[in-house]
Amino acid sequence: MSAVVQVTQGGPKSFTPTEVILGGKLVEGRDNGRIGLAAANSLRVLGVSITDGQSPDTAQGGTTFDSIGRPVINAMPIPTVVSVAYSGTEVKVEYSAAAKFGEHLVSTGLGKVGPAGADPDPRTIVGKCTQPAGVAANAVGLIRIA
Repeated sequence: MSAVVQVTQGGPKSFTPTEVILGGKLVEGRDNGRIGLAAANSLRVLGVSITDGQSPDTAQGGTTFDSIGRPVINAMPIPTVVSVAYSGTEVKVEYSAAAKFGEHLVSTGLGKVGPAGADPDPRTIVGKCTQPAGVAANAVGLIRIA
């Protein structure tokens, strides 16, 4: 097929979230065309969020009121778009279990990763631990996204 328009080159790519997503979390595609925190052993992982964001459906307006009723305007609302790093990118992510340098990783739920174990479904591999000293449980470390 000739004259195909390239969509992205290297990323990241931005998506609209279905929920609050913080940077450094594994995200997956959802049926409504949005993203959410990746579930355990997800087959729909898109990558790792590198920015914070919230659903535009739950975003609060820019005006609230102080204790005596004066309007307080929020100059920095939470974004309603999240940037996601993917395929071949090396970023920091939250680990739910300890992982060794070079180990394959899978989604363990709530946007975290952990070791894949001896015989994982290859479709669930999301990357490799690239933190030279490995990563402790409930710590943040490097991943090379698959």
